[in-house]
Amino acid sequence: MSKISWKPGTVLYPLPAVMVSLGNNPKEYNIITVSWTGTINSDPPMCYISVRPGRHSYEILKKNMEFVINLTTQDLAHATDWCGVKSGKNFNKFHEMKLTAEKAQKVKAPLIKQSPMNIECKVKQIIPLGTHDMFIAEVVAVNAEESLINEETGAFELNRAGLISYAHGFYYKQGTELGKFGFSVNKKNRWRKKKK
Repeated sequence: MSKISWKPGTVLYPLPAVMVSLGNNPKEYNIITVSWTGTINSDPPMCYISVRPGRHSYEILKKNMEFVINLTTQDLAHATDWCGVKSGKNFNKFHEMKLTAEKAQKVKAPLIKQSPMNIECKVKQIIPLGTHDMFIAEVVAVNAEESLINEETGAFELNRAGLISYAHGFYYKQGTELGKFGFSVNKKNRWRKKKK
């Protein structure tokens, strides 16, 4: 396989495409679409979002020090994109995209009702990185869509939600399952048992 050399850049794809809801009260509520987000610790559960200081949401985040990460689906793809290109300075994004702001358990920022999973976060640290500042936060509550919980096993089947991701300027619906975590080891163990 031959390779060509590119200049260093942000090419770690695919990424989550999430809508981050924020604000202390309905007049301040806003949604920002973020792809630069991820998990960074297990105990306590922690994640991050990176936001440009010039964005309308930045000052709201910095003032309130909390936000909600709302996972997005194929049905939310249009709203996800729209909330990423339009500014909350000029639009009420909840109203424009017909999204429902719901009360969160632990933070004042609202949940997006139409999202299958809402992750409530409290900011612990802000790290200036250059073009973006990283908001490192602790996960203080998680809200899961009840219809995605398997009644028999109790497992949360997020794969049925039609989640989307972002890669190099495009949104994609998540594809076919290739294996469960640890499947490579399980396969090997099964093979060894057969050989005995």
